[in-house]
Amino acid sequence: MIGKLTRILAAILFGWFLFMLSAMALAAIKRRDVVAQEPDADEVDLVASFGPLDFKSTASAFRGGRVETWFGGGVVDLRQATLDPMGATLEVNALFGGGNLVVPEDWNVETHISGIGGVGDGRTKLDRGPDAPTLRLEGTAIFGGWGITSSPEDGHPDEVLSPV
Repeated sequence: MIGKLTRILAAILFGWFLFMLSAMALAAIKRRDVVAQEPDADEVDLVASFGPLDFKSTASAFRGGRVETWFGGGVVDLRQATLDPMGATLEVNALFGGGNLVVPEDWNVETHISGIGGVGDGRTKLDRGPDAPTLRLEGTAIFGGWGITSSPEDGHPDEVLSPV
């Protein structure tokens, strides 16, 4: 019986090891594909792979996009962006990564994140109303996640939060 349990445990650990190696190889490949994102772009495609992410948007009609953090993370600051009148959807995928999403206090943020991890809204609970701009977060978090705030932790609104 103990021999059978040892073989099962060894198979699980070997599978985990292969998963980690594959994820790290894929993240290293994705890192080579990263291009600089313009701050005034209405749609973003951001990747933090084994490194930091520090992005400030000044979009005039932000519609969303995609943010991937693989063994990395950082800050996506949307305080100077204006949401598209129809709202925006930001797909966030985190694998052993994540970060801080900084949004204006008056935005509604809806979260639909699945996986082992997630997202937490650390902003003051306010009645923002149904007509307030709405940012929808969708995606997957595996051993990672995102925190939502409206100002940096130290109270200085012009400084970017430190990466998680």
